[in-house]
Amino acid sequence: MTSQPNTNQKNHKPSWVKVCALSDITPKTGVCALVNGKQVAIFRPRFDEQLFAINNMDPFAQSNVLSRGLICEHDGELWVASPLKKQRFNLETGRCLEDETMSVEAYEIRVKGNEIEVKA
Repeated sequence: MTSQPNTNQKNHKPSWVKVCALSDITPKTGVCALVNGKQVAIFRPRFDEQLFAINNMDPFAQSNVLSRGLICEHDGELWVASPLKKQRFNLETGRCLEDETMSVEAYEIRVKGNEIEVKA
């Protein structure tokens, strides 16, 4: 995945950052990309171009592991289960299913041509 310069500044305005080609992500899996100094978990739950991006940090385990979690469906919504403590995070919103006081940041994501871009 592409590494981008760290622009973590108070006045940083989010912008679209190329991270990889769509073909770089195997359907039904996730990958991690470094986007403006942040680890972002990118998921491709199906064989189409539907993608999701959330922060890779599991707030319960304090480890950057969510990109290696299992993609699951619950009540018609897609979630990722942390590989460590198994809490599930909504792929669209970042909300934790087991503890609604916890969440991870969700990012806008798109496919432009064959390239995946994350807004961060």
